[in-house]
Amino acid sequence: MKIDAIVQCDLTNAVDVARRAEAAGFDGMLHAEVAHDPFLPLTHAAAATKRITLGTGIAVAFARSPMTVAVTAADLHRQSEGRFVLGLGSQIRAHITRRFSMPWSSPAPRMREYVAALRAIWDSWQNDSPLTFEGDFYQHTLMTPMFNHGPSPHGAPKIFLAGVGPVMTTVAGEVADGYLAHGFTTPDYLRDVTLVNLARGLERAGRSRSEIEVSVPIFSALGRNDAEVEANIKSVRHTLAFYASTPAYRPVLEHHGWADLGAELTRLSKQGQWHAMGDLIDDDVLRTFTIVGKTEDFAPEVLRRYGDLVDRIQIGLLSGPDDEEARESVRALQRAATAHEARGRDSLVSATLDSGALDRHSRDRAAGPPA
Repeated sequence: MKIDAIVQCDLTNAVDVARRAEAAGFDGMLHAEVAHDPFLPLTHAAAATKRITLGTGIAVAFARSPMTVAVTAADLHRQSEGRFVLGLGSQIRAHITRRFSMPWSSPAPRMREYVAALRAIWDSWQNDSPLTFEGDFYQHTLMTPMFNHGPSPHGAPKIFLAGVGPVMTTVAGEVADGYLAHGFTTPDYLRDVTLVNLARGLERAGRSRSEIEVSVPIFSALGRNDAEVEANIKSVRHTLAFYASTPAYRPVLEHHGWADLGAELTRLSKQGQWHAMGDLIDDDVLRTFTIVGKTEDFAPEVLRRYGDLVDRIQIGLLSGPDDEEARESVRALQRAATAHEARGRDSLVSATLDSGALDRHSRDRAAGPPA
């Protein structure tokens, strides 16, 4: 299991953040697209680090042309000497049409084609071949020598796709090198729904589970004592309430029998009652989504929940000046993962992802979220 730091930074502190993540022992660093561009800070990070992978987690695909993303990603992959990972997500319709003023339609087929367009562009450069990509959403048919990157000694970047719903998850299984699960998930939902849909995509493409990395962010409320734990719990309750109020994430709640909670939180969000929403996240919901407890309990609980399900986990990089706690958390996770792998991976993953399990899942969970 690899451990990635989730970061948000700008050009003024990108070097410091990247150096801290590498010094703490993280395997990679994912920069989110929130208030700042997801790519630009990584140019600083690439120059300031030597070991860790650097990725967008995520960049909004539909806000950009495949050509512009292909160029930027190829440049970062060269600069980092092969350490860049292109993480892409679709965002939701309102942001694409109203914030970015870009077209929205058929997000899953569009994303499948977007990935194919990227690879066609990179292949054109790598093999000095004509660019002749003509799809339903994107057409790239012009590549003159002046704009050709030429072959890269590091090849093309890996592409990780973010998914929430079953259709986008299936697309990731078909075409991506990695899958970025949303943080608003649970081990049960990941096992029973997400990985089954991912397997469906892998099967369609004739691929195996070993050909894709699955990554999940971890919600946690940790502390060195009970007071610190309680203080962090309050913040996590509000975060969970925000996500649970979003209709697109309702299937996770429904999977656990909490559909009414989602509907009530949506109602409160429309009334602007953000402060009251966190009070509706009871301890059962909190502890299903979140690892709660002392700092030293974090690593074994991560492995208990996710050790046989995912290949990478994402945790936040601490913002304080003393990174010893971050270093110890990473070391503890690495020790726990090494011990877990030494015992051998549980057969649960292969049992869940084989085609027979897909048939059993369809029969046993006929009333579950649609594919």
